[in-house]
Amino acid sequence: MRIILASNNKDKLREAREILEPMGIEVISQAEAGCRFEAEENGSTFTENARIKARAAVEATGQICVADDSGLEVNAMGGGPGVYSSRFCGERGYPETCREIMEIVEKRGNGDRGARFVSAVVCVFPDGREIDCLGTVEGTIGRVYEGEHGFGYDPIFVPEGHTRSMACMTDDEKNAISHRGRAFREFARKLGDYLEQERTKEK
Repeated sequence: MRIILASNNKDKLREAREILEPMGIEVISQAEAGCRFEAEENGSTFTENARIKARAAVEATGQICVADDSGLEVNAMGGGPGVYSSRFCGERGYPETCREIMEIVEKRGNGDRGARFVSAVVCVFPDGREIDCLGTVEGTIGRVYEGEHGFGYDPIFVPEGHTRSMACMTDDEKNAISHRGRAFREFARKLGDYLEQERTKEK
């Protein structure tokens, strides 16, 4: 079985492959599928944006496609940047944006450094059926920018129960607790149930 990941992000592709390939599922990127377009992510939730990307990829390829949309929600920012996490960064780059968020938390947080990473995964089949999943990991905004692993906001996010940022973790450590890892593991479980139901129908 082959699934197209509606993304060309190498880190997302690696995470998806590590979780789905043991099930015998081949995961290829949008570019590898010859699908070159950018869907307009105008949804108000992570799930809506993931659905927009997955549906657009299915329309372009006629194959099973899965997409994720994820971001950082910071209490001191009223849950922002949320679905605007990537756009909030813009062209400045994540190091500068991360430091801006740390400053905001120091000034507006009133001691509340709470935050969470959220990831929505949506798989769309050519016949229109869908599988939706959501993964979250609670934590805090750190006081320092640290770590060389991971990407995005990882260097300032300290997961609950840990003392250092997600960017200080190995890939295996991060995958075990990450929002995207949790969402994709839930997707793997639901996909397994779906495939079993399909096999039962064929008998």
